Amino acid sequence: MNNITILPKGVQEEIDKVSEIAGYLWQREWAERNAGNISINLTDYFKGVELDNPDRYFDFAFPKEAAGLVIFISGTGCHLRHLINRVEEVACILKINEEGTGYSIVWGGKKENFGPTCELISHAKIHQVNTVNNPTHKAIVHTHPIELIVMSHHPIFDDQELLNHSLWKMCPEIKVFVPKGVHCTPYALSSSEDLADKTIEALRNNNVSLWEKHGATATGEDVEKAFDYLDVANKGAKLLLTAWSAGFDPAGLSKEQLKELEQFT
Repeated sequence: MNNITILPKGVQEEIDKVSEIAGYLWQREWAERNAGNISINLTDYFKGVELDNPDRYFDFAFPKEAAGLVIFISGTGCHLRHLINRVEEVACILKINEEGTGYSIVWGGKKENFGPTCELISHAKIHQVNTVNNPTHKAIVHTHPIELIVMSHHPIFDDQELLNHSLWKMCPEIKVFVPKGVHCTPYALSSSEDLADKTIEALRNNNVSLWEKHGATATGEDVEKAFDYLDVANKGAKLLLTAWSAGFDPAGLSKEQLKELEQFT
């Protein structure tokens, strides 16, 4: 049995945001079948709350620095669209033990044979790094934005500076709301620690990590803000691909115009 019956104040509001964003991802066709995963670092909400749950404890090799984190996270094999109205079935809140050698599921995960996403190591490592280097960023969204994935198949993916300039020049909002741009993250096997490490490095200096031939990941203060980075970046890719499909290379904003926009970033 779960050992949380009443969530701390504020947690339900964060989970409600997850349900809303999951609906957006599904509507945009960014979350086919079980594609994508979402998590939130809820540790601050659970200070002083006893969370050990031996009935639902699982061994797992976390980085030692991640010990003690409390994380809301979607489940493996679960459909993100089910986060809209079946969130307690397809997501959970878990507590990493103080040794970093395992976790207890303390809320949710009611679906039969539930387990957290196979990208658990990526989420745990990103949250741990953000706790130190980017502490306001509590949420992670990984999804499959169509046009950004297409860009990762294009030769432009090999020139990150050119790719970002090509996105930024499409309209002012892209430069303003994705000011650090997109990182062209080389292909790595899903759920691997290699992918986790590449994503952490990507997000040190960029707003979005575009996983080659796979999807994209962003962090934010909450899931809505993480989604916004992905949404705006993908809008730039969609505009660019639309121009190319119409047979022309867009003139885009000038260097002077892009420089002028930096006052708003």
